[in-house]
Amino acid sequence: MSVADSQSLSYRVKKQLNRGEDLLLCLLLTLMLCIACVQIFYRSVLSGGLLWADPLLRYLVLWCGLLGALKATGMGKHIALDFSNYFVPQSIQPWLNLITTLFCTIVTAALSLASWLFIQSEMEFGGAGLFSLPAWIWNLIFPITFGLMTIRYGLFFTLELYDRFRSSSPHESREV
Repeated sequence: MSVADSQSLSYRVKKQLNRGEDLLLCLLLTLMLCIACVQIFYRSVLSGGLLWADPLLRYLVLWCGLLGALKATGMGKHIALDFSNYFVPQSIQPWLNLITTLFCTIVTAALSLASWLFIQSEMEFGGAGLFSLPAWIWNLIFPITFGLMTIRYGLFFTLELYDRFRSSSPHESREV
């Protein structure tokens, strides 16, 4: 497989992942808006409301926020400190980006582990949540998103490392 083929495969996979994330976020936001509008209508017109609407909206906000953070990391639009662009020479920037990506991989892996331990604790000691589902089901978004962020940063790190060594090698082969 040539480099062009792997880049096109990488591009296609990223494009499909982005479409899936966009679709899921749009569906969740649409659901959230519909439930909120129905709840507002019931409260103002019928002087009542849906008992489950407010807790569900809280969970949907949590899910949308974490999925949005996952999308932001995939697009490279997450919170970053760019002061290094002003103080570090341009020749060192790629290596600094590599170290930063490794650090992000380690931090998100630690958050994945912590969130998984939280879920295990909820499974053992937690009670019933919304719609009589166990509370831990509603919190599964934490290990899912942090796990996907870890995978994403790990891939970014691997690709950046590959690019660093490929660009620094004096003899590049053009073999397919």
